[in-house]
Amino acid sequence: MPGLLKDEEEQPFETIKVKQLHPTFAAEISGVDFENLSDEQFSEILAAMAKYGVCVFRNTGLSDDAHVSFSRRFGELDSAKRYFANGRKQRYEHYELFDAGNVTAEPLPPSSSESPNNNSEQSPELKLRLLDPTSPRAHANRGNGLFHSDSSFNPRRASFSLLRAAQLPPPDAVGGDTLFADSRTAAEELPDELLALLEGDEGAGSVGGGSGGLVGAFSMVHSRKLGSPEFFADLDPTRWPMVRHQLLQRHTPSGRKNLYVGAHLHHIEEATGADKSEVADSWALVQRLNAHATQDKYVVSVPWRDIGDLVIWDNRAVLHRAGPGAFDAKHVRDLRRTTVHDDSPTAWGLNEVGSAFGAFFTPPTVTPGAADAAVAR
Repeated sequence: MPGLLKDEEEQPFETIKVKQLHPTFAAEISGVDFENLSDEQFSEILAAMAKYGVCVFRNTGLSDDAHVSFSRRFGELDSAKRYFANGRKQRYEHYELFDAGNVTAEPLPPSSSESPNNNSEQSPELKLRLLDPTSPRAHANRGNGLFHSDSSFNPRRASFSLLRAAQLPPPDAVGGDTLFADSRTAAEELPDELLALLEGDEGAGSVGGGSGGLVGAFSMVHSRKLGSPEFFADLDPTRWPMVRHQLLQRHTPSGRKNLYVGAHLHHIEEATGADKSEVADSWALVQRLNAHATQDKYVVSVPWRDIGDLVIWDNRAVLHRAGPGAFDAKHVRDLRRTTVHDDSPTAWGLNEVGSAFGAFFTPPTVTPGAADAAVAR
């Protein structure tokens, strides 16, 4: 099997301990001193990320401040500020922390004696509450339950995501794992005819860096509709701009091929040609590639155990999704994520370097329907 990892003795780590979670990728890392992280130990974390694609760190003790500070060592961070329109505010201080929980924050009345929440990093003026499962945001979040790569809908893709548990359901609550799929091994095990189609005339020597092969058009609106098709039945993803990235890429840190697909992938185009024409049977090919990359043999499930657990993954090497859980409408699950901008040679894909990142919006020439307005908010 091409993706099988070799014994740890062949590439020993000096400052961390590694427990492999799957035959081809993913590991649990221990021995990290997050309070006094040396350059040597951080270099070994980077090496582990290049090898395993997903690394799990238990009970880190990281605060919001420390989470953001640690994340900045990986590179420039994305910001969620563009998503907060119409006077909406983030429920904690750092806009670098994306809200991946099932909660919302409501203002407390001025005269209220109610305790705001049990998280000291929450704004003291806000009360943490479970997200209404019928709300537009809850329906949009259902797209997170489909395998995807963070920020593939942005002109500049993401490298690392760092997801931390700030509050978890009780231990007896069922479900809530995060699942990962090894898209590098999936790329290495593509059927020959699919590999040739994705590479085009450029061949394996310039995977993800040439002008041949096939390109994916990615859209977050598309994945939101896939996640909750009835609620977003009237939503038309083609009314929003899409970004374009190569489907078969070279993962720079490891040198391995990677299959860059997932739920944000709306359709497939030829890499050459000014008209950005969609290939024949595009949707069937999207479904085939996603099904290939997310086969059970490529998937590992990571449970959340303690507050402070941290999972880091490389969006250029794996896909991920939120697992289901009966806890969702009963218990708070407050997860917070930082996202690192990719700085590799193909970070911007086929998009103009420096292009502005969009939020959910409706083009001014289009009158939105109810579903469009829900997403725009």
